[in-house]
Amino acid sequence: MKTIENKTFPYERALYGEDGLYLKNCAFDGEEDGESALKEAKNITLDRCYMNLRYPLWHDENIKIINSEMTDKCRAALWYSSGVIIEDSNMFGIKAVRECSDITLKNTKVISPEFGWKNSKITAVKCDIEGEYPFFMSKGLTFDNITLRGKYSFQYTENVVITNSVLDTKDAFWHAKNVTIKDSVVRGEYLAWYSEGLTLERCKIIGTQPLCYCKNLTLIDCEMESADLSFEYSDVLATVKGEIMSVKNPRSGFIRADKIGEIILTDDSKYECKCEITEVSRK
Repeated sequence: MKTIENKTFPYERALYGEDGLYLKNCAFDGEEDGESALKEAKNITLDRCYMNLRYPLWHDENIKIINSEMTDKCRAALWYSSGVIIEDSNMFGIKAVRECSDITLKNTKVISPEFGWKNSKITAVKCDIEGEYPFFMSKGLTFDNITLRGKYSFQYTENVVITNSVLDTKDAFWHAKNVTIKDSVVRGEYLAWYSEGLTLERCKIIGTQPLCYCKNLTLIDCEMESADLSFEYSDVLATVKGEIMSVKNPRSGFIRADKIGEIILTDDSKYECKCEITEVSRK
């Protein structure tokens, strides 16, 4: 592997198609505004590098990025790439990581609207992520100990596992399929409408009108805070510790909580309620 150290690459396609580079303390920057610096490259390591130009890593294979920064000018940093590891880095450009596969993020801070669209197989550990519409239409996501802030997260995602995390995001998991969330806090409005195969285990769910129009929804020993008008038209199996503010027109299954503030079953409901709704005492 060839090593290049302390160099600046300002020109378009500066390292196009390279195979086998170790780039250390290098910068992709300059008034020349050159884009696509490492397009069609493979077997590349970037260590303590600074990326301030557009589209640096498109159609790439086997890339490792460590201790590096992609600025807010580093637009659409990774597209159509596979086998990428990003550790101890910052990603601040819009539309980073799209239509990629086999991506690993560790100890990385992300501020990126439209982050992570249409990917397959992303693993994230100890990451801080902020942006609107993150992970739209992505599949095969495994996240542990992440903090996520934004809106419209995980829409149309499939095969997702999230553990030990804090998600602060409005309209999350809409139309999502086969999602499991454990030991996490999920805060936001209108959680997981139209989802299918969603399981929340030992989670704290905070926010108005959660979990409506769901199919095959399961809650195991969860807590719910400020959760009014919950479960409308959902097929649900739920055990909840503490109080649910209100339950409205669930479709089927059971809902068991220590306390339910209000049960709302309206005459104009689209479906007959075939859900068992009960308060249970715990010894």
